Amino acid sequence: MNRRVIVFICLLPTLFLPAILIGAQPAGKVSRIGFLGNSTAALEANLVGPFRDGLRDLGYVEGQNIVIEYRWAEGKYERFPALIAELIASKVDVIVAAGTPATQAYQKARASIPLVMVAVGDPVGTGIVASLNRPGGSITGLTSISPELEGKRIELLREVIPKLSHIAVLWNPKNAFHAIENKEVETAAAALRMKVLYLAVEAQEQIGNAFAQILKERPGALLVLADRVFLHNRALIMDFATKHHLPGVYAYVELVEDGGLMSYGPNYGDMHRRAATYVDKILKGTKPTDLPVERPMKFELIVNLKAAKQIGLTIPPNVLARADRVIR
Repeated sequence: MNRRVIVFICLLPTLFLPAILIGAQPAGKVSRIGFLGNSTAALEANLVGPFRDGLRDLGYVEGQNIVIEYRWAEGKYERFPALIAELIASKVDVIVAAGTPATQAYQKARASIPLVMVAVGDPVGTGIVASLNRPGGSITGLTSISPELEGKRIELLREVIPKLSHIAVLWNPKNAFHAIENKEVETAAAALRMKVLYLAVEAQEQIGNAFAQILKERPGALLVLADRVFLHNRALIMDFATKHHLPGVYAYVELVEDGGLMSYGPNYGDMHRRAATYVDKILKGTKPTDLPVERPMKFELIVNLKAAKQIGLTIPPNVLARADRVIR
């Protein structure tokens, strides 16, 4: 009798362990995540990597309990509807998309699949969500909005180039948030008595025309608004800026890493890592409307001293002192 009791006690962990595991994660449950990329896998590796790291930190293993379906627009916004249709047809449980154009394209598809947006400029002002605290509908995620962000970028240019009086702005008419940003640019430029040359670019084919206008008008600096068309074509834009000794400030650090002078904005890699927490909550049953939209916690200033030397500029000590990272 004592021997039977001992055997039973030894078997207890084996008997109850499967039940515990089933309670934590349904056996064989594999969630499907759709990732809608604006550019290409290579050009967005620095964003996809943190997103995947965030998922791993939450216990997701690709090929075991999650599958990620990637679709890439290659910098062409007109591809979004077809790519979204493909993700819907593949029966994903949740979609992740960055930027206002991609999110609005999903919105127009009127899909019921939850979408986690990343780095959307003004989701309330552009009609994507009802409010940041109560998004409503099937969309939630992270916004990159910050009052007077473009004004701060223009002020940085003036600090670096005290006599600056004329700037060029690359913007995309297909990006609804850019209409709001252009108003900020106009207000900041007027306060500093600067002239602004607005250059509308919707696709790579129009970048050459923008360059021609810059060479004709000769602005003293360049401001590139946050848009994935510009991120996708960053090498082309930075080669032009370097060749013509045109200083600039950018929304994306990637442009600075490719030879640009300065960037100021949120950490987009960190925002993609944070997007994984939204995906996790949605997969566990939380509705998007119950997940408030998250604002960026920190903005980073990146300065490229090598680029400054190439175009003959000296970065003031007070600007360098504020830099979160300096490329030498």
